[in-house]
Amino acid sequence: MTDIPLAPCEKILRRNGAPRVSAEGVREFALVLEGVTADIAKEAAELAQHAGRNTVMVEDVRLARKNRK
Repeated sequence: MTDIPLAPCEKILRRNGAPRVSAEGVREFALVLEGVTADIAKEAAELAQHAGRNTVMVEDVRLARKNRK
C-alpha cells in the first residue's frame, strides 16, 4: 500500500507516452515514486536541521533533489 494516490500516477504515466497501464504497473510506479520522494524528504529535513532550522525550505528540497542525481 502506498500513500500516493494511484489516479495521478496513472495520469503521469499516460502523459509520458503509455497508452495503456495495468493496475499493477500503476501500483508499482506509485511505490517507486514514494521511495524516491521519501529519500528526498529525508535529505531535505537533514539539510534544514544542519542549517539550524526546523522548517524545510524550497532550497533544501532542491538541493536534496540535486544530490540524488
